[in-house]
Amino acid sequence: MRLLAISFAFLLGSLPFAVWLGRLAGIDPRTVGDGNPGATNAWKAGGRRLGVLVLALDVAKAWLPVWLARTYGGWGGLSLVAIALAPTLGHAFSPFLRGHGGKGLATIFGVWAGLTPYALGALALGMGVTIALLGWRLRDGWAVQMGLLTLAAFGLWQQWETALWVLLGIHAAWLAWMYRHDMRAGLRKEPRHA
Repeated sequence: MRLLAISFAFLLGSLPFAVWLGRLAGIDPRTVGDGNPGATNAWKAGGRRLGVLVLALDVAKAWLPVWLARTYGGWGGLSLVAIALAPTLGHAFSPFLRGHGGKGLATIFGVWAGLTPYALGALALGMGVTIALLGWRLRDGWAVQMGLLTLAAFGLWQQWETALWVLLGIHAAWLAWMYRHDMRAGLRKEPRHA
């Protein structure tokens, strides 16, 4: 039964909302930015409405199976780690896109929203990313890592179980890999010239 639930979480995560909704809007988000089929490129290609809708759906597709497993299934340990990784892997290696996909940041937000009470983990992650992007003007990859550090501080405060620390470590490594080119370019964004 757990294997079936994990497979469902992968399948749900693999739904390429950016591509499907982009087609309805007459655009392809894979033609802009870094070419990934995610919320950022949906926003760039189709505007704020499309970007926000794709973001909400990408978060929700990861939140739902994780929240159900944690809240109603009482999952913990390695099985919790497995179902929490499944939507992000589905998003990154979507069978609907011949094994291609996005970086998975929105699905990681959804995972932490489903794992923590009142979605506080996703809020901590988002606050760290926002401060790093807007306040410190860090590059995206470094801002994401700062968000994960903020999430780790939240985890210390909440005294997380081992499974959540394992998952956080995997997410940190995953996002460092996904943003590796951006992180190699330096810590801060280039200043804007008037």
